[in-house]
Amino acid sequence: MAVDVLTEITIARPRAEVAGYAADPDNAPAWYQNIESATWKTAPPLTAGSEFEFVARFMGRRLTYTYRVDEYTRNERLVMSTTEGPFPMETTYTWSDEAAQKATRMTLRNRGGATGPMSRLTAPVEAMAVRKATKKDLARLRRILEH
Repeated sequence: MAVDVLTEITIARPRAEVAGYAADPDNAPAWYQNIESATWKTAPPLTAGSEFEFVARFMGRRLTYTYRVDEYTRNERLVMSTTEGPFPMETTYTWSDEAAQKATRMTLRNRGGATGPMSRLTAPVEAMAVRKATKKDLARLRRILEH
């Protein structure tokens, strides 16, 4: 696996609010810097088996990819994997209460990335770019939800 990046953040909002906003694909272009659009391929609401297409820019390339929801436990965990796109990726969100701070701890994990003979050479750069982007994305999500 070329990329396995885990980032996390504490957001001073209730877990149901953070999870509800972050899990909704319609909100992705607002808090993911690289996502330009999100289109449902199945009818909402979000459930296991839901699919949606993202158009994004990453590392100078325009990418179109489809995610399928593998697992969804409302306000706790969302696992989704690409079914179409330039490279395989699994994305996992988890949400938990930060009781002492009356806040939510959110983790975002991306596993996957480019495959093929050159992937071992590009993996460190790809992982660094994913880590940098997801830190910015989670910070943007916090700004949106806390203000």
